[in-house]
Amino acid sequence: MLKIDHSSGKPLHLQAEEILRRLIESDEYKNGKLLPNEIELSEQLHISRNTLRQAINKLVFEGLLIRKKGVGTKVVRKGIVGGVKNWLSFSQEMKMLGIAIRNFELHISFKAPGPEIRNFFNLDDETDQRCVVLERVRGKKEYPFVYFISYFNPKLPLTGEEDFTMPLYELLEKQYGVVVKTSKEEISARLAGDFIAEKLEIAANDPILIRKRFVYDVNDVPVEYNIGYYRADSFTYTIEAQR
Repeated sequence: MLKIDHSSGKPLHLQAEEILRRLIESDEYKNGKLLPNEIELSEQLHISRNTLRQAINKLVFEGLLIRKKGVGTKVVRKGIVGGVKNWLSFSQEMKMLGIAIRNFELHISFKAPGPEIRNFFNLDDETDQRCVVLERVRGKKEYPFVYFISYFNPKLPLTGEEDFTMPLYELLEKQYGVVVKTSKEEISARLAGDFIAEKLEIAANDPILIRKRFVYDVNDVPVEYNIGYYRADSFTYTIEAQR
């Protein structure tokens, strides 16, 4: 029941925030249902729209709610949470979260790397070296939520015939003795565009999160240059910092 205690010493916006948090976790709303509009909800709670908006803004900032102009405010569908503490491979992240992953697409090719990738792998500009490139569209059984492109250091003995349905870093360690240790990451956001939208089954003007990974082995030799394009409604990135 939506009820604010006006006799309580707790600020109204904090009470509203607690009510919204309970709504978010309820079966009715947790899979992405739209909240009642602000006028209706503020009347139900007997608070001003400004007070309600203060609570909503906090949850939007936390990534629990999303506003869409002309549509309303809805609960962000329970998604994937990634972070920089004790980094894991994608397969390990999903296993830890109890999410069964489906490969929607898997392609292997050999491509000449561009300047940024050549620089990362310390390749001579004058040599004609091609990278094994792994492209995968992955997600839950219901829908895809990430498109990965991985370029591998051409100095690795990869043939392109490997079983890339295996967890990637497990494959590298078991077959080639390559043990990855460090991942440096860059995070950015933009609209999907036609190509990524088709891969992820979203609209071209929907937001996506772009996650670049620069992966090194135990000897600080670059192993993988990876770009992941994630549906924004299915991925939350967390950062923990301590003083």
